[in-house]
Amino acid sequence: MFCELDLQNAVRGPLDRRSFLKCALASGAALGGGAALASVAQPAAAMPAAASESEDDARYVVEAKFYQKLANRKIKCKLCPRECSVGDKERGYCGVRENRGGTYYTLVHSRVCAAHVDPVEKKPLFHYLPGTIAFSIATAGCNVNCKFCQNWDISQSRPEQVPSHYMPPKSVAEMAKQYDCPTIAYTYSEPVVFAEFIMDTADAGHAAGVRSIVVSNGFIQQDALKEAYGRMDAVKIDLKSFSESYYSKVVTGQLKPVLDSLVTLRKMGKWTEIVYLVLPTLNDSDAEFRGLAQWIKANLGADVPLHFTQFHPAYLLKNLPITPVETLERAKAIADAEGLHFVYIGNVPGHPAQNTYCPKCRKMLVERVGFTASEMLIKNGKCPFCQQPIPGVWHV
Repeated sequence: MFCELDLQNAVRGPLDRRSFLKCALASGAALGGGAALASVAQPAAAMPAAASESEDDARYVVEAKFYQKLANRKIKCKLCPRECSVGDKERGYCGVRENRGGTYYTLVHSRVCAAHVDPVEKKPLFHYLPGTIAFSIATAGCNVNCKFCQNWDISQSRPEQVPSHYMPPKSVAEMAKQYDCPTIAYTYSEPVVFAEFIMDTADAGHAAGVRSIVVSNGFIQQDALKEAYGRMDAVKIDLKSFSESYYSKVVTGQLKPVLDSLVTLRKMGKWTEIVYLVLPTLNDSDAEFRGLAQWIKANLGADVPLHFTQFHPAYLLKNLPITPVETLERAKAIADAEGLHFVYIGNVPGHPAQNTYCPKCRKMLVERVGFTASEMLIKNGKCPFCQQPIPGVWHV
């Protein structure tokens, strides 16, 4: 269950590192991983709503930044492409935003339901501060419903259904510094739906010398993307498929807005990496792999890291098998042949395609064991063997 002690102490006083890590690992070491999942909160169907006093709940309520007021106390949400039209006393699709008398509010500002110290490689970000750790947080809620979601018990819950703790932005930044994390990561559920919180926390982090990274589905409107993710130092986008049909049937979302987000992030100069979770029979065709690689090269460039990751049965797709390693290797071979320079295989510990190689001389530059960068040879952003520039953010 969730590490309650940690977040209570986060706002009351110092917590020793051993206690924090022991509880964090016990409560959710596999969050965002592939092989297993430790629940951070019981599913909503199996538990009563978290008992909270109304005055405590009020701490989490902040007016939303991205919405339009309509007649008759209705609003139109302008955060994600759904553009939910929400009547008074109703919530949007994500379940974490509520119309109160014609004013739209987020209910999850500072309402943290998961907090862990993770290797940055677990996000995964392979070209951003390898070997460092990130103070990783989430709130409840999501603006899609992926049938394969590993963290469905928080992403598909309303905030009152998940045990949470009050962690205002400055407290998050202080915790990150206390545990020697150069970055704060917004992850596990969907940071789009707690955009106001990540914006304020990124500002607090930067004031304290701590960077911010976001792990997102990229299903966000352009104005919100520029304002919220403009505060991020790096972005990892989960590109679920290269098919609108898949997005409609499996994700309950749309592909085009995600592609638009990737193009915009590129234009903004944000360091971005892409993860493509490969599901057997659903998004694993050669044509889709090839189309994806061609689009990335044409629109983002050959140097954007692409991670083909192994699926493990979860949530509503427990009937599918684990992705064969041969399928992931086929995907990588196709992307390599299309000219992408940094194509990785994820969720397969020990696979050589988890390492970073120079695209010119092919020497190994970063060796990874599990989620740990065991060797990092890049110097001043270049291969030490042939001086080829290696794109990324390699040092704090």
